[in-house]
Amino acid sequence: MAKAFFRLQKFLRRTQFLLFFLTAAYLMAGSLLLLQRTHLVIQQGSRGTSANQALLVPDRMAGAGIADPRTLHNPRPSPRLLVGMDAMQEPALDQWHSPQWLVSRNSELRQLRRRWFHRFINDQEPMQTAGFRAMKLTAEHKGTYVGCFSDDSRERTLKGAVFYDFRKMTVSHCQEACAERAYSYAGLAYGAECYCGNKLPAATSKPEECNSECKGEKGSVCGGVNRLSVYRVEELQAGARGRRNVIYRGCFRAPENLTDTFPASLIQPNLTVEMCSEFCSKKEFPLAVIRGRECHCGYPTGRFSLRDGADGLLCSRMHNTSSAAEGKYCLVYQTPVQDTRCTDRKFLTTKSKVLVALSSFPGAGNTWARHLIEHATGYYTGSYYFDGALYNKGFKGEKDHWRSRRTICVKTHESGKTEIEMFDSAILLIRNPYKSLMAEFNRKYAGHLGYATDRNWKSKEWPDFVNSYASWWASHVLDWLKYGKRLLIVHYEDLKQSLIPKLKEMVEFLNVTVTEDRLLCVENNRDGNFKRSGAKQKDFEPFTQEMKDLINRYILTVDKALRGRNFTGLPREYLPR
Repeated sequence: MAKAFFRLQKFLRRTQFLLFFLTAAYLMAGSLLLLQRTHLVIQQGSRGTSANQALLVPDRMAGAGIADPRTLHNPRPSPRLLVGMDAMQEPALDQWHSPQWLVSRNSELRQLRRRWFHRFINDQEPMQTAGFRAMKLTAEHKGTYVGCFSDDSRERTLKGAVFYDFRKMTVSHCQEACAERAYSYAGLAYGAECYCGNKLPAATSKPEECNSECKGEKGSVCGGVNRLSVYRVEELQAGARGRRNVIYRGCFRAPENLTDTFPASLIQPNLTVEMCSEFCSKKEFPLAVIRGRECHCGYPTGRFSLRDGADGLLCSRMHNTSSAAEGKYCLVYQTPVQDTRCTDRKFLTTKSKVLVALSSFPGAGNTWARHLIEHATGYYTGSYYFDGALYNKGFKGEKDHWRSRRTICVKTHESGKTEIEMFDSAILLIRNPYKSLMAEFNRKYAGHLGYATDRNWKSKEWPDFVNSYASWWASHVLDWLKYGKRLLIVHYEDLKQSLIPKLKEMVEFLNVTVTEDRLLCVENNRDGNFKRSGAKQKDFEPFTQEMKDLINRYILTVDKALRGRNFTGLPREYLPR
């Protein structure tokens, strides 16, 4: 018995040694592979490839989120957890039946390689910085590089217009955008943010502090952390002037004292719209107000809200009078300058005690509502999903976990008892199902800003889409009415028609206090960057009679449910066609 036990012990010792030897061999092979790749990279760098291009290996984003149900065919999908990006890059790991320690070791080796590459880059940085900087500053752009400046987010000098593109920002894109809006300077920060203005920032910084590479242009500087790379864009203005939009806002009764109401004024014989608009643009004001020979510049305010328009003939008579002071009416134009009184946004400084949903059926205007809420409150909105296109356009809350409680509310298209009861309260946004179905079909085939083609509408997928999504429109509202704890019902059509009153209701529901001027700024920027452009669908009826009968039954069901809960019923335009 003892002899057999001794043999077993001897065998186990040999097996343990064999496992140790195999592990050591595996690690040595990984190390050799790492050295071989490093040697290859160094060789490529010595042949003239920029070290930043050859060696920069971006960290993969590792995080968990929820898959957007709109990407699935099932109209009522259950949430699915997204795995980290490493797992997405190597899906085979989930399929192999390898030992757990092997999977863990592969992950460790990937992390080891990343750390080694970053250390290698840092070691090489002193040698590369001078050449890298020179390459960036000598890159050919249409404007003139002025320098690197400090950027104070609380009091920006370049605040005439603000743009974000966290994927495709380039120096030229920023310059052209600022030039089209009549600005003299374009400033870039954080590699993805663009600011416009007519005055240079006061505080200069060291050139090396502007060290963020443009997200959409390798080898070009787009500012840094609290630093702006500033370009003069006067050379672009001559060509861009013809593309600038000066929009006629209408005829309005003039305030009693125009000089007190508007910060900047000009009196000019033979005054034209172009002269007044150019003057106000240089002063960085979004409104140009003309009364006779007087040109006034400013913002919509409580004293001049642009809500009560007058007959245009009254302004025409006033314009022809010999005395401008006698005129009681004025012409108002929107200059290319952006109203920036409501563009500053941030995450909540303290975590919210309540988790508020901004719930809607897809295609009901959730993105537009988020734009309005963010600019009205000054706080980012979150999302139950992650949409890279929205994040790249400035919705920074997209990357924040939806349960972080750092955002003012959270976008969701989910329904069902479990998903709804996770929220403490909700703004339920409802839109005409006919419009919602068409909007979501457009998004599915052409993105947030495009239109589906005639071929898409006439394909078999359109009737299949209607049959599955129409029931989802109804069940989404019914579920939130049944399981929602505290609801504010907002109809998209009412929000569009009466923006300020409805937005006030939403902001009060979110327990945020805002000024009248900020709400007027939101109204002045109501469309944001998410209004569909391009060729619209031709005038044809995409809905068959069978589709209409189906949708109309759902409309009546939802209308009855709303009234049964003492909410206002659906707008009249929803009623069966």
